[in-house]
Amino acid sequence: MGFAEDRGTYWRGRYKIAPGKYGTVADDQGNTIRFRTKREAKQAADAEEAKVRAGAWKDPAAGQITFGDYASRWYAAQDLAASTMQNYRRHLEEHLLPEFEDRSLASIQRTDVDAWEKKEKALYAVSSVKTWRGTLHLVLEDAVDEELISANPATKRRGRGKRAGRSRDRGPEKVVTDPLGILLSAERAALLSGRDDEFVAVVTKGYTGMRWGEIVGLETQFIRRAALRVEWQLYELDSGEFERCPPKDDSYRTIDAPTWLTRLWTGHIARTQPKPCSCHGNTYMFRGQGVSRTGETGAKVVDVARRAGVSTGTVSNVLNRPDVVAETTRARVREAIGALGFTRGGGAVDQAEHWRRNGFATWLFTPAVSGWYPKKAPQEARPVPVLADPWPGVPVRGRGAQSRADSCWVPIAKGLTPHGLRHTHKTRMEGFRTPPKLMDERMGHIDGSVQARYTHITREMREQLMANLTAEWEASLDARLAMCLKSPVAVLNDLLQQRLRARW
Repeated sequence: MGFAEDRGTYWRGRYKIAPGKYGTVADDQGNTIRFRTKREAKQAADAEEAKVRAGAWKDPAAGQITFGDYASRWYAAQDLAASTMQNYRRHLEEHLLPEFEDRSLASIQRTDVDAWEKKEKALYAVSSVKTWRGTLHLVLEDAVDEELISANPATKRRGRGKRAGRSRDRGPEKVVTDPLGILLSAERAALLSGRDDEFVAVVTKGYTGMRWGEIVGLETQFIRRAALRVEWQLYELDSGEFERCPPKDDSYRTIDAPTWLTRLWTGHIARTQPKPCSCHGNTYMFRGQGVSRTGETGAKVVDVARRAGVSTGTVSNVLNRPDVVAETTRARVREAIGALGFTRGGGAVDQAEHWRRNGFATWLFTPAVSGWYPKKAPQEARPVPVLADPWPGVPVRGRGAQSRADSCWVPIAKGLTPHGLRHTHKTRMEGFRTPPKLMDERMGHIDGSVQARYTHITREMREQLMANLTAEWEASLDARLAMCLKSPVAVLNDLLQQRLRARW
């Protein structure tokens, strides 16, 4: 709104023409009009500002450029990280251009933006729509700076035209789990993948709070004696390529690790002997899985080995040189082959260079924590079919899997996502009463308050946190031992046996 300015012997009207810019009510010759009363000056200023908001500024043609043309020019001028550019392009092409492409900048009103937002919220998550409106606001704010329009119609006005209360955009709370939930989820993910990689990765995420891209981009050279260093992340682009870029918000950091966790990492490296990837030439801690391992594919040799209680080498001998294997062992392996529906080549796995976010979350993590495979045409969502022996059940794959299964998994933490493990780690630290400064360091956050500048991390703080994490890990192993003394996942089975010996 305009306002009246007291000039001593007269009043003049002032009105907003752009963020931080104000004009003065003048006549046709550009001379300032001197008003006798404050009321007259205010009314004239309001009238001028209304003209500005309606698009009646100095150059009537300035705001007639279409949103589509301006957005293309705006995008081409950006020079940001590949991940950010990809997100902006997706927001524009999928959500903003379909609505505003042919509209002139001047014709876009606040009511148009609000109507678009309401329509989007009926189809998508509130948090996503908020992000897209933020991009729209950014584009139009630059148009304001270029004086193509006088005001930004995407600017949010707090509490106007909305129901009262802060809960109107409230979404479901993020699902978290406990240490036993982390352990069981990691075990199931390894059973679904047929590798130890997923077990080590899920435990790492649950006990360090690392972001997904930081886990995928973790290089072996950054594993320390009692910590790991976060220097890079791998961001998956829409093209399928992986962009090696700094961690989010340049959150370079060293994450302290308890002894048992560093042993888990070094043992994993020793077993897998990772090689440099072809896309970056760097040696990463984890490799992905081939396309054949997404969804329910055929049983693998490792599935048969777990079912029969033998090594994969023994299964290979039964398939290729049965005469070198004892009859009783051959019988167990053949029973497992029949129960799992194993066929040669049906469970072949081509190692991929890196995990795909969607493949990991959809076909490994979500089935592990919920006990259900997602919907994939022509199949509806369905429970993960498992053979009851060995516990907690080996997933059955291939044709007729449901009919050959003995049971299915119950949910561990339905709705938990890989990012939810980051929330879980922060929640557990809160429960330990960990100092905020140390929590921020581990999570890669920055507290810019004065209080944060006057607090510092001590060695005793770090040692206490490591002791708390170790106690929770050992308690989760004890709880898992109470369920069953063994595990089909080799790395977990070794940990259980070590814990069992330590207790006795």
